[in-house]
Amino acid sequence: MHMRSFSKLIAVLAIAGTAVPLVAASGQKPAKEKKAKVPKEPRDQGEFFKSEQPVTFTLTTNIGRLRKDKGDKKPWRSGTISYTDPAGKEHLIPVQLRTRGIWRLKNCEFPPVRLNFARATSQGTPFYGLDMPKLTSICRDDDIYEQYILQELQLYRIQNQLTPVSHKARLLNVTYVDSASGKVFAKRAAIMIEEPVAMAARLGSMEVKLKGAKADDLDPFHNAFAGVFQYFIGNTDWSISGLHNMELLSQLDGTVIPIPYDFDFSGAINARYATTDPSLTINRVRERLYRGYCGPPEEVTKVVALFKEKKDAIYALYKDQIGQLMNPRIVKETLEYYDDFYHTVKDSRSVEREIVDECLGKR
Repeated sequence: MHMRSFSKLIAVLAIAGTAVPLVAASGQKPAKEKKAKVPKEPRDQGEFFKSEQPVTFTLTTNIGRLRKDKGDKKPWRSGTISYTDPAGKEHLIPVQLRTRGIWRLKNCEFPPVRLNFARATSQGTPFYGLDMPKLTSICRDDDIYEQYILQELQLYRIQNQLTPVSHKARLLNVTYVDSASGKVFAKRAAIMIEEPVAMAARLGSMEVKLKGAKADDLDPFHNAFAGVFQYFIGNTDWSISGLHNMELLSQLDGTVIPIPYDFDFSGAINARYATTDPSLTINRVRERLYRGYCGPPEEVTKVVALFKEKKDAIYALYKDQIGQLMNPRIVKETLEYYDDFYHTVKDSRSVEREIVDECLGKR
């Protein structure tokens, strides 16, 4: 697709509010036209993501059966969420679960899932308004894996500090119960992630699921922000054009904004299972490599200035109520890792050498 054609297509789609079609490859017969689907109206997620207070509940489902759901057409499985409200009243909410993900789905004791809430059964509960959010749960029932959850939550919170154009996330305290045996599998922290369609509605945008976006298709500032943020956290496991751990939002004027998510392979977390792509010039996830698209250097300068402005607020996240849940040694190592970033961007020459000159994207 031509550089400019992507943006023009997005502009038309954003104004029309239609779903994004796939374009037939050259020489192929166009696919049979299907009746256009009416875009799903996002739910108002209510108060859920307006608070950072952890939500405590029990999730009961057939864990053994869920672990086996690894095919292309994974079914929805039944489960329940139970919790006690501040007045001491117990609540039970039916919920559906479906596995998702790639690496975690293959390797984790409890697979990553998407939850499906019904309006009727969640009304009057803290979960009312949620539709099908992602549940980022522990990979293994182990203290270090729980720390990975807390570390990833901090990266979403840092994004929120830097820009509202990011996923909101909320900490959960979950007791996982296997319905087949009635036994508790684990009691661990987890994260609920704001759904893309809800985030788009909050920002007055629409979600775009179309691969192939290049630098010229993107809003220059947010293009630079995506690359610098990933460099800041030491994440190379992403792609804008491939829509890998990256979402696109289209504004009504046709500009497209990339939004990073899913950071467990980042150097800031430094998970024991995290690896780098063999095609890259780095061998460890703690090594930083700028993989963003090349764009106007002045936009990178603006983004770096934003990171410097927000430095104290970012570091403060590791001292507040959520930050204090983290292992002090991990907090120290993480802040030292951020110190290295701030040393790199201390002056314009360093920024030009380490970021502008190292960009791997093509116009």
